[in-house]
Amino acid sequence: MIDIKVPAVGESISEVTLVKWLKQQGQYVERDEVIAELESEKATFEVNAEKAGTLDMVGKEGETLKIGDVLARIDENAARPEGVAAAPLAADGAASAADPSAPAVVEPPKPAKQPAAPAPAAARAPVTAAPNDIKATPVAAAIITDKKVDATSITPSGANGKILKHDVLEALAHPGRTPGKELFTRQDRREKMSNLRKTVSRRLVEAKNTTAMLTTFNEVDMSAVMALRTKYKDKFKEKHGVGLGFMSFFTKATCYALQEWPAVNAYIDGDELVYHDYCDISIAVSAPKGLVVPVIRNAESLSMADIEKKVVELAAKARDNKLSMEEMQGGTFTITNGGVFGSLMSTPIINIPQSAILGMHKIEERPVVVNGQIVIRPMMYLAVSYDHRIIDGRESVSFLVRIKELLENPDQLLFGKDPLKALLEL
Repeated sequence: MIDIKVPAVGESISEVTLVKWLKQQGQYVERDEVIAELESEKATFEVNAEKAGTLDMVGKEGETLKIGDVLARIDENAARPEGVAAAPLAADGAASAADPSAPAVVEPPKPAKQPAAPAPAAARAPVTAAPNDIKATPVAAAIITDKKVDATSITPSGANGKILKHDVLEALAHPGRTPGKELFTRQDRREKMSNLRKTVSRRLVEAKNTTAMLTTFNEVDMSAVMALRTKYKDKFKEKHGVGLGFMSFFTKATCYALQEWPAVNAYIDGDELVYHDYCDISIAVSAPKGLVVPVIRNAESLSMADIEKKVVELAAKARDNKLSMEEMQGGTFTITNGGVFGSLMSTPIINIPQSAILGMHKIEERPVVVNGQIVIRPMMYLAVSYDHRIIDGRESVSFLVRIKELLENPDQLLFGKDPLKALLEL
C-alpha cells in the first residue's frame, strides 16, 4: 500500500481543496492515470496515480487539505480484475514507457467480426447537432433554426440530453424561465467559496485599498482594423493556422505604447520603482472557476501570428483548468476585454502588483464627426485604470492616446510609427 500525498504547488500555498474524484472507491487504476482534481488559491490541477492498483480514497470532495496530507492510498499488490486491460504496449510489443518493467502481453486472436444487427427505427432517426453540441430531434432543430432560439436556454427532456419538440415550444412560451421551475419561491442556497474565488476577492479589495487608482477613458475608431481583418483573415488563417483576432492588434499597440511610457509598465516595490524593458502581457480570461490572467511573455518580440497562437493556447488551458502557476505569474501589464460579454464601458481594477490595466469594450456603430461631417463608424471605448502614485495623468492619457493612434492607423504597428516618417527618419 502506497500513499498519494497532496503535492507542493507553490511557495506561498499551504492548502488546497479537493474539487472532485475522477475515479471510484475500490476502482483499479493504472500508473499515471488521473485520479483527482485539486484547486489551490491560484489554479486547478490534477493528481496522478503513482502506481497501478486498487484505489482507496482518503480525502473527501470539498475538503480542505494541507500540502503533504494523504489524499489516497493505492494497493499495488491487488490483483488486476478480469477484463481490465494491462498498460498499453509499444509498437514492437514491448511494455510501454510508463512501466518498462512490465512483461509483454500478447493479445489473443480476435474473433471474426459479426455483421451488426440493423438498428431500430427510432435509433436510426437523424439527430441534428444544435449549437454547443446540443442534440435535438429534426423537428426541434427546425424550430430552433426558424425561431432563432438559443439552444443553450432550452432544458432537454429526451434521452441522453436530447431536445424534443415540446422542449422548444415550452421555451418559446415562457422565455427567460426554466421549464418546471417553481415560481415565486423564497429559497436561499449557500455554497462554499472556492480558493480561487477567495483569492480573486482578496486581491481585488487589496488593489482598491493599497493603490491610488484612477481611470481615464478614450474611444477608438475600429474601421481600419476591421477592414484589415476582413481583407486578410482568410489568408492569415491559411498561412498561420490561427484566426486573426482583435487581441493581437491591441497587444501590439500596447507594447509600443508601454515602451514609450515606461512608467505604465513599472510597479512600486517598497521605496523603489521597478521598470521593465520587456512587456509580459497578462490576458484576463473568464474560466469556469473564476477570473484568471495567464501571461504572454515578451509580447513586444512576438509577431501577430505568434500572439494569436499564444492567446488561443492560454484561453484553451484556462477553460480546461490546465494553466500552470508559471503561466499566471509575472505579468507587467494586463489587458481585459469586457466587450465579449457586451460591456460598453467599465473601470477595470488593477491587477496588483502591476500599475495599470487596459479595458477593451464592445464595438458599437455610433454617429461621429469626421472632417465636419456626421458619419457612422464602429467605435470602441477604451479605459486605462492606473496607480496615480507612479503614473501621472499626462503619462496615462498619452499612453491611451498612443494606443488609439496605432489602432486607427494599423500600418504603424510594423514600426511603431508612421512608415513615411520612419523612412525620412523624422
